[in-house]
Amino acid sequence: MSKEKNKAGGRVEQLRKKIRDHDYNYYVLNSPTIADFEYDNLFQELQDLEEQFPEFQDENSPTQRVGGQPLEEFETFTHPYPMQSILSIRKEGDVENFVRNVSNEQKNEIIEYVAEPKYDGVSIELIYENGELSIAATRGDGRQGDNITENAKTIKEIPLKLRQTQSGPSPETLIVRGEVYIKIDEFYKFNKERKERGEDLFANPRNAAAGSLRQLDPKITAKRPLHVFIYHGLNLQDKFSTHMETLEALNDWGFKMNLEKTKVCKSLDELYEYHKRLSKERDNLNYEIDGVVFKVNNYSIQAALGERTRNPRWAVAYKFEARQETTRLLDIKVQVGRTGKLTPVAVLEPVKLSGVEISRASLHNQSEIDKKDLRIGDRVLIERAGDVIPQVIKPIKKVRTGNEKKFEMPENCPICGTQVIMSLDKKQTTCPNPSCEAQLTGRITHFASRNGANIEGLGDKIAPQLFEEGLVRKLSDLYKLKMEDLIALERFAEKSARNLLDQIEKSKNITFTRFLYALGIPQVGEHIAWVIGQKYGLEGLKKVTLEELESIHEIGPEIAQQIVGFFGTRKNLEMLVEFEELGLKIQGPEDNEIGDELGGLVFVLTGELESLTREEAKDLIEQNGGRITSSVSSNTNYIVVGENPGSKLAKAQDLNIEILDEATFKQLLQ
Repeated sequence: MSKEKNKAGGRVEQLRKKIRDHDYNYYVLNSPTIADFEYDNLFQELQDLEEQFPEFQDENSPTQRVGGQPLEEFETFTHPYPMQSILSIRKEGDVENFVRNVSNEQKNEIIEYVAEPKYDGVSIELIYENGELSIAATRGDGRQGDNITENAKTIKEIPLKLRQTQSGPSPETLIVRGEVYIKIDEFYKFNKERKERGEDLFANPRNAAAGSLRQLDPKITAKRPLHVFIYHGLNLQDKFSTHMETLEALNDWGFKMNLEKTKVCKSLDELYEYHKRLSKERDNLNYEIDGVVFKVNNYSIQAALGERTRNPRWAVAYKFEARQETTRLLDIKVQVGRTGKLTPVAVLEPVKLSGVEISRASLHNQSEIDKKDLRIGDRVLIERAGDVIPQVIKPIKKVRTGNEKKFEMPENCPICGTQVIMSLDKKQTTCPNPSCEAQLTGRITHFASRNGANIEGLGDKIAPQLFEEGLVRKLSDLYKLKMEDLIALERFAEKSARNLLDQIEKSKNITFTRFLYALGIPQVGEHIAWVIGQKYGLEGLKKVTLEELESIHEIGPEIAQQIVGFFGTRKNLEMLVEFEELGLKIQGPEDNEIGDELGGLVFVLTGELESLTREEAKDLIEQNGGRITSSVSSNTNYIVVGENPGSKLAKAQDLNIEILDEATFKQLLQ
C-alpha cells in the first residue's frame, strides 16, 4: 500500500471517529461542541476521501446514512427474542396489585422499580454485531417484523458504530429496543408543508412516524423529521445486574436515551408520584406519551418472575386518561372568520377526553369532510391533537344505520347571505363581502386583543354589540366612542363604560409592530409583523412593492401580496389617515429602533412579573434584538421567572437553561 493511501486510510478513520463524536454530542447529549460550518467541512473531507479511495468505503460510515436503491418490498425479519407487549393498566388499584404480586414472590427482597415514559411512537429493534449496526426491524406481530435497516440509518440519533467507553466494550451481539417518534412541533410544520404541496395530511405524529419508516425509498425517509429513544437492552444480564445500569451503559455507548425522565422508585407512593408528575408534564413535552412504564429493576428478580404468554410479569404500563374517544356527530355548523373564511365545525355529543369535556371540533374544509367521508349522525373517533386541539379522526362506518346525512358547504354566507366562493380543490370557501358582520366583529376583537392594541374589556361579546348598534363599522370607529354611546347599551353602566374608554385611550400609544398585527392582515401574525417592522414604517408600507417585500427573509409571495393588497386599498388608506386624526400615535422603527444588546438570544417568560406586564417584557426583549418563544427547548438561552411560574421552569432546570429573576433580567437590558 502506497504511503499516500496509508495516510488517507488513517485520515478516514480519524474523520469517522470525529464525526461520530460530534454526532453523539449533538444528537444524544444535545450539546454540540463544534460549529455547523466546521462539521460540514469534516463531512465533506470524508466524502471526498471515500470517493478518491473506494477501498476505504464502509456501509456504516457516517456518509452512508442515506444510500441504496428503493426496495420493491421489505424483507421479513424474525426477532431473536419475541417483542412482547407490556400489560396495560388504568387504575391505581392495578398498580398496587402489581407491586403486591411482585413482593409476594420475592418475600425477602427489597424491590426497586424503574419508571419510564411510555412513548406513543413506533417500536424498533436494533441489532449490533461487533459494535456496528447490522439489522433494524419493526415489531410486526412480535415474532416477525420488516427489515428497515436502510431507513433506520437515516435517523442520526441511531449510531451506526458504537462508542467504546468506561462502561466497557459492548457485547459481540447487542440487541436494543426503542421508539421512533416525531416531535410535536416538527409534526405540525411537516403537515403544513404537505398541505402547501397539496399532499394528504397525517392524522398524528405516530402515524407520520410509522408511514415514514415504511417508505421503500430511504431517501424519502431521510427527509422526514424522525427521532428515537432507546429504552431496553437485551442479552446484557451477564454484564449488568439491573435495568438502570443497562440504560446508563447504552447511553455511554452512543444511544439516545431519556434518562432525565427515568427514575428509580423504591415504594408504591413513589410510583404513584411519578405517574402524577408525568401526567402533569405531558402537555409541555415535545413528544407524545400515553402513560408510564414500571419495570422491576433487578435482573435476577425479573428472571424469577418470568413471563406470561404475551407479556412479562415484571413490568406494567400505567396509562394516562384516553386521548381518543368515540361520540356522535350531531351536526355541522359553519363559522365565518375575520378574513371571510368559512369553516365547518363539528357539533358533538359531549364526551370527556383527557379530563376535558369536548362538544365541538373544527373540520377545516369541505375537502377534509369528503376525504374522511364524514356524515351528520355518524359515530366518530375524536382525539385532542397535542393534548389540546380536539379533532375528528374518522367515522365508525360499520355502525352506520343509513340515516346519516352528507354535508355540503352552503352556497351563501350564513351571516350576510352573500354568495360564497369555493376553490376548485374545496379547501377554501370565502365570503367576498368585506362588510359582512362576522368579518367586521372578528376584526374588532382581533384589533383589541392582548397582542394587538390590548384594549381590555373589548371581547367577542362587546364587539358584535358595538356593530349591531352601528357604533363601530370600521376599526378607527373605536376611537370615536363616547360615554353616552356606551351607557345606552345593555351590560354597560357608567363605571364599565369609563373603564373601556380609558383602555381605548391608553391604546393610542402603540408600537408599529403591534399596530400592524392588530390590523388583521391575513397571514401577518406577530412574528411577521415584527420582521416587517424592522425594515418599514407605516409610510414605507404604503409605497412598498411585491419585489421589495419578497426580498425579505421569511416573507413569501402570498404574504407580500396580502400586505401590498391591504395598503393599496383606498378604504384602508382612508382608515389609516383617520387613525392619525383621532390621536393614534404609532411608534415606527425610527421612534423605537431595534437594539442589538440581546443579539438574537431566545427568551421564554413564565409567571407574573412585578413591574412589567408580559407584553411589556416581550416588547423590551424584541426592541433589544432578542426573540420570544412560548416553549422551552434546547435552543432557549434564558427563562425569565416571575411569581407562580408554570411547568416551563422545571423543564428549563432539566435542560440547565439560565434562569433570570425580574431584577437580573432588567440588568441584562442595561
